[in-house]
Amino acid sequence: MRASARRSAIFTGAAALLLTAATAGTGSAAPSKDEDGVLKLGYVLPETGQLSFLGPPMIESTNFAIKTINDAGGVLGKPIPAVVSGDEAGQEAVATQSADRVLAAGVDAVIGAAASGMSLSFIDRVTGSGVVQCSGSNTAPTFTDYDDDGYYFRTAPSDALQGPVLAEVIQGDGHERVALVARADDYGRGLLKSTQDALKDGGAEIALAETYDPKATNFDQVVQKVKNSSPDAVVVISFEEGTQILQGLIEAGLGPSEKGLYGTDGLRSEELPKLVSPSDPGALAGMKGTAPASAANEQYVKDLKAFAPDLKVLQFAPQTFDCVTTIALAAEKAKSDDPGNFAKEMVNVTRDGEKCDSFAACKELLADGKDIDYDGVSGPLDFTDAGEPGIATIEVYSYTPQGTLQTLRTEESGGGA
Repeated sequence: MRASARRSAIFTGAAALLLTAATAGTGSAAPSKDEDGVLKLGYVLPETGQLSFLGPPMIESTNFAIKTINDAGGVLGKPIPAVVSGDEAGQEAVATQSADRVLAAGVDAVIGAAASGMSLSFIDRVTGSGVVQCSGSNTAPTFTDYDDDGYYFRTAPSDALQGPVLAEVIQGDGHERVALVARADDYGRGLLKSTQDALKDGGAEIALAETYDPKATNFDQVVQKVKNSSPDAVVVISFEEGTQILQGLIEAGLGPSEKGLYGTDGLRSEELPKLVSPSDPGALAGMKGTAPASAANEQYVKDLKAFAPDLKVLQFAPQTFDCVTTIALAAEKAKSDDPGNFAKEMVNVTRDGEKCDSFAACKELLADGKDIDYDGVSGPLDFTDAGEPGIATIEVYSYTPQGTLQTLRTEESGGGA
């Protein structure tokens, strides 16, 4: 089916869903996307499911960004209303239903989903309805060339930028024969390929490059394949199911005390050591990994924790904050809350203008008729024409003998490098 025909079918289906949701038992008309001067936001983020640990930082950061914007006078002179919530739940059917409910509320932009696979389950519904979507954590390379009619954006860098940093860390530790296992989805395949390619370019030998069914209940076969490949380093690209894989690797003598063991953003969690080995959190001591930077901006981290004192995990919080802020600045630039208008300014407000690093400062420059270059709390965005960061700030993390997550350093990737 041609893209235009597919979009038309999607729009028709989405419109029918919206009409049904809006009129059932009320007799009211479906919400309109007509400009009304109020920027309305919704999210589809993991309140439950295997990525539920990412929900609090992303949701709280969304709310914190809205408060920051409203404290600075709001968008187009009006406050952003309370965000419309939706749970992606780690299930495509639930994520899609949540997206439908959020769209039915008449939002102008949707924040999320957290998982690339969940976004792919409803991206056509959102962008096909002429609504902006921005994810702070989708990293699958799939989105770079996705046919979204210019409505999809992400502040998380593509794994095409993370993979080379991970490969550099592995080879910098002196490892030459590497086994990689990854989820058999867009996230896993994309990051496996970019890491594998970078390792090969660096002269490393690939002992194994294997994908697995993330819905499996037993990963013994995956662990056995890794062991049979006789690597000196192992990379695990996974989400929650990676806990079982790491347990198996440790039991097979492939833990970080025997081999180089590496993870990615899906495993970056303060709780991981206790989940893998409740009686000995130090079992992961020396394990390293990479992820889009989450703690590089000290002032933002301090302010966010003051806003949400109970928040522990920060992964993808800065990127989510930047999604909300970029949307708000694009609406200010376009002088419109109509997604069809401000979507065209999403790229422009992140590059080729006068530098500014907060909504208030950028809004003031826009009011003076100046072009802006918003540098986010996650780092410089510098969106490419595809609506994603051209430069990535990647964190290198590790676990201590006490089972504590620590940031070793951050590195920039991309920007023509």
